[in-house]
Amino acid sequence: MRRFLPSLVLVCAAASHAGTQQSAAPPVSSQVTPQSTPPAPAAAPPAIPVDQENATKAKTLIDQAIQALGGQAYLTIRDRELTGRTFGFHHGRSSGNGIEFWSFSEFPDKERVELTKQRDIAELYIGTKGWEITYKGPKPVEPKDLDDYMRRRHFSLETILRTWVTDPTVAMLYEGNANAAQHPALQVTLINSKNEAVTLDFDVDTHLPIRKAFEWRDPVDRQKNLEEELYDNYRLVQGVMTPYNVTRTFNGDMSGQRFIFTAAYNAGLDQAMFDPNSGYNPIKQAGKQSKKR
Repeated sequence: MRRFLPSLVLVCAAASHAGTQQSAAPPVSSQVTPQSTPPAPAAAPPAIPVDQENATKAKTLIDQAIQALGGQAYLTIRDRELTGRTFGFHHGRSSGNGIEFWSFSEFPDKERVELTKQRDIAELYIGTKGWEITYKGPKPVEPKDLDDYMRRRHFSLETILRTWVTDPTVAMLYEGNANAAQHPALQVTLINSKNEAVTLDFDVDTHLPIRKAFEWRDPVDRQKNLEEELYDNYRLVQGVMTPYNVTRTFNGDMSGQRFIFTAAYNAGLDQAMFDPNSGYNPIKQAGKQSKKR
C-alpha cells in the first residue's frame, strides 16, 4: 500500500529577464547615440504548484467515480434494502456455508441486519449504539464488536464519497496507476484532519470503485491493521450502480464475502424496525406488504 503522506513539492516559476540590445556602431565623430531599450517581455504566468495539480487530478477521479455510480441518484440515497448471503472466514478459510441476510439502511447512521431464513436474529445500529435482538429481546452489542462496526461505517464507501469529499479539511492525493483485484486502476488517497487516511482504486475504464483500503492501530497491542474491501459485479438499480459482490480482507486474509440477491433504494422504511424495544416482527411485516401488493 502506498504511503499516505507523500511529500509535496512546491514549484515556483522564474520570471523572464529582459536583455538590453547593444548600441549601434559609433559614427566617425566618436559620439555614441544610445538606442532605446526595448520593453521587457511579459512575465510568464506562474506554474500551478505540484501539490495543487495533484489534488485537482485526485478530485477529478473522485468526481468521475461519483458520476459512474449514479451522480445525484447516488448522492441522494435516503435508504437502501439488500438481501443476499454472507460468508465469514477465519485465517482466510470459509467458516461455513453462509447465512442469508436482509439489510435495511437509513443514511447516515441507521442499519438493521436480519439473519437466518426465519429472520429471528437481528443486529441493530443507531448512531453510536448497537443491539443484538433475539427471541429473548434486545441486548447491547459487545464493545469490541460495536467498535469494529463503527470503524467500518466511518470508513465505508458511502461515508467517504458522500461526506469526506465535501469536507474542505480533507486532503486528496493522486497516487497514479495501480492494480486492484487484477484490474488496472487509478489510485487516490484521502487524509482527514485527524490524520486518518483511506485509499480508493478506480477502474480505468468504468471509473467505478474496485478497492478501498484503510489502516488503524489496535488500542491493545498498538499494531497497525489493514482492512480492504473489493467491489465487483456492478449492476444498475434505480439509477445507482450497485456492487453485487463485496469481499473484505483483514491484514491480507479474506475475512468476509457478501453476495447480493436483490437491492432497492428509497422505498421508505418502517421506523419500528429501528426501535430495539418495538417488538418489530419482519415476517409479519413482509406478509402485510405482500397483501398490499
